[in-house]
Amino acid sequence: MSDLSAHTPMMQQYLKIKHQHPEQLLFYRMGDFYELFYDDARRAAKLLDITLTARGASAGKSIPMAGIPFHSAEGYLAKLVKLGESVVICEQIGDPATSKGPVERQVVRIITPGTVSDEALLDERRDNLLTAVLGDERLFGLAVLDIASGRFTVQELAGWETLLAELDRLNPAELLIPDDWPVGLPAEKRRGVRRRAPWDFDCDSALKSLCQQFGTGDLKGFGCDKLGLALGAAGCLLAYAKETQRTALPHLRSLRHERLDDTVILDGASRRNLELDVNLAGGRDNTLQSVVDRCQTAMGSRLLTRWLNRPLRNRAVIEARQDAITCLLEGYRFETLQPQLKDIGDLERILARIGLRNARPRDLARLRDALAALPALQDGLTQMIAPHLLDLAKSIQTYPELAATLARAIIDNPPAVIRDGGVIKRGYDSELDELQTLSENAGQFLMDLEAREKARTGLQGLKVGYNRVHGYFIEIPSRQAESAPADYIRRQTLKGAERFITPELKAFEDKALSAQSRALAREKALYEALLDELIGHLAPLQDSAAALAELDVLANFAERALNLDLNKPRFVAEPCLKIGQGRHPVVEQVLETPFVANDVTLDNDTRMLVITGPNMGGKSTYMRQTALIVLLAHVGSFVPAASCELSLVDRIFTRIGSSDDLAGGRSTFMVEMSETANILHNASEHSLVLMDEVGRGTSTFDGLSLAWAAAEQLARLRAWTLFATHYFELTVLPEGQPSVANVHLNATEHNDRIVFLHHVLPGPASQSYGLAVAQLAGVPEDVILRAREHLARLEAASFNGEVGTPLPISVPSKDRPLQADLFASAVHPLIEELERLQPDDITPRRALELIYEWKKRI
Repeated sequence: MSDLSAHTPMMQQYLKIKHQHPEQLLFYRMGDFYELFYDDARRAAKLLDITLTARGASAGKSIPMAGIPFHSAEGYLAKLVKLGESVVICEQIGDPATSKGPVERQVVRIITPGTVSDEALLDERRDNLLTAVLGDERLFGLAVLDIASGRFTVQELAGWETLLAELDRLNPAELLIPDDWPVGLPAEKRRGVRRRAPWDFDCDSALKSLCQQFGTGDLKGFGCDKLGLALGAAGCLLAYAKETQRTALPHLRSLRHERLDDTVILDGASRRNLELDVNLAGGRDNTLQSVVDRCQTAMGSRLLTRWLNRPLRNRAVIEARQDAITCLLEGYRFETLQPQLKDIGDLERILARIGLRNARPRDLARLRDALAALPALQDGLTQMIAPHLLDLAKSIQTYPELAATLARAIIDNPPAVIRDGGVIKRGYDSELDELQTLSENAGQFLMDLEAREKARTGLQGLKVGYNRVHGYFIEIPSRQAESAPADYIRRQTLKGAERFITPELKAFEDKALSAQSRALAREKALYEALLDELIGHLAPLQDSAAALAELDVLANFAERALNLDLNKPRFVAEPCLKIGQGRHPVVEQVLETPFVANDVTLDNDTRMLVITGPNMGGKSTYMRQTALIVLLAHVGSFVPAASCELSLVDRIFTRIGSSDDLAGGRSTFMVEMSETANILHNASEHSLVLMDEVGRGTSTFDGLSLAWAAAEQLARLRAWTLFATHYFELTVLPEGQPSVANVHLNATEHNDRIVFLHHVLPGPASQSYGLAVAQLAGVPEDVILRAREHLARLEAASFNGEVGTPLPISVPSKDRPLQADLFASAVHPLIEELERLQPDDITPRRALELIYEWKKRI
């Protein structure tokens, strides 16, 4: 950009404001448009697919410019936020009519992906989080703010692995890190990373600003007083929120200390493998959340997703939720409750927008309707007997005065914005009513005045009019002007007519000309006063919203329990995991045939199941359903099983499926081994571990050795383990490890075709059915036949210990043939020729020639 002196005063004003926000797009208000200039214009034109034009010139070149209408800015902003852009909104705050030089402008708000609160810019079923991190790999402080709800949490975490797993869970829209961190750290690979000045993370300043925000002397009441690093991160978030919102944040009322030890920990890979709320393709269909979420409110859906991603280890809380679900199922109480909850709407985000003073008229209308629905809902809750539901009922207060005020103040169906008025009801404010009446009745007054003045003066050519330059006037033809009454004051002389004003018309003019703008100003003032009144009640209203969201989730769990045939799991003190007739909640919904339910029985004597059986036989489904049942139980939900008895777990690990991490430079096998290493380092006797086909990404004997050693290590750790494998050699593990047992998924062959039965039975599988599965997949018949020949030779080579076959790792049996390395034991072409050769049919000379030829080829 060029020197300021070369520009008009308006462009100088623009460049001065832009200089303060070099990285962000500046929406600069000019009349009915937001304009962008220079690089901002080029960038916005490309991102928004709008026309790039030019304005004036600088240093002999025209200035690039692009603009969008201010009344339709929302759609453009939503697109930019989705693309990860931040936008500075600069409004005209001066009056163009009275301004000398450029109209005064000011930045009123900065919209960033992590600090948006507008309904149109948010996904109603997903949290939109802003996070900050401080510290190093020994200890990190992590703070999380959801500005659209007011939820503010802190925690401290040891090591990169733990931090990255937590960031995976949270999936923040923005992550703030100190500017003095080295470049290229693992956290920087995430989306929305922004560097902030190191002093923004200063712990002492953070403590002061947080205490000031919450109106407390210290943070002991929140249990956060000893969290230095996490408080530094929280202070940075608070400063960033104030900087972007440019207003007070009364809806941020407390700080909650979260502890990892309170939860069932899932790493990023396990979260992805279990498809909790995002499927492996990145969509939302066929996820656990898509099946178990029938919440009536968006805030309930968001809370449910948080619960699924953060299962609890607190048995008292889990069992309180279970009792609430049982109570809601009795007499189908949830069926009465759910329609009432639907009337409540997204109270959580409405209250946040009220706190931020950017609530729209429709937000207030929805709040009015929600408050009106609360008394009936409260009446229903008084009949509940579950202690947890009674506690929620206490938090869900009714607000008769606020409800009455909003009912009197807001019209039934208000416009989207307050900008043009038409929001406040008639009868709410007498001054506004008078101004609106005056504005609306101006035309009638002028007609009445004209009739009266004609009658009074007898001048039939008299007429009352108005123009924007001279205002209201009484016009009389020039020839009759001398007959004008004494109280007529000459205002303007025209060719053929004189214009007058009277004291009555002057008084009306003063009122009428300003009535419309005064009515709008009065309406906006009344609206702001309503926001002030609501902000005064924000604390109890937010507590009510939180309780309503939880009630929604519990009622949803009751409805799902009834309609999906879910049953109450039982937590016990003695270590065990016993599932009777367990089902996969998602697979069950997409199958057109009945789902085959299966048992899992693990206890102190049996800690690991080695699962064998054919590809597509259901091993992965069986393992995943076990993990999902355990996870749902720790959320407090009922589970898809006829019965379930379990002890608390500390972690759920899954090593399922394979994928390259090309961007990270890691092969499928490297990803598999990284995940396996994480499990072996962190699993305990209270962990649930799912291992599917470990070692398949390398040669058979490398893979088999790794799988064997990993299984032995997990058996020593005594973790609850489901270990699926194609290595039949591993089925000897129970011989040396008494805590290990074999199970298999059965299948049968009919006319060389495989039929999967999906039943889990004791003992190892008898064969792998690999060729049958290949046939099912459509591999050409001649390839299948050739594969059968190779398989027969390989198995024979393994049994006979022929030259060229590797040493067996375990003693093979008829039911458990040793799987040979296809490369190490491939049959040499010469041996194939020898097999085809008939010695009696060749001459001695030909035999000698063949020997020379073979020697040469070898």
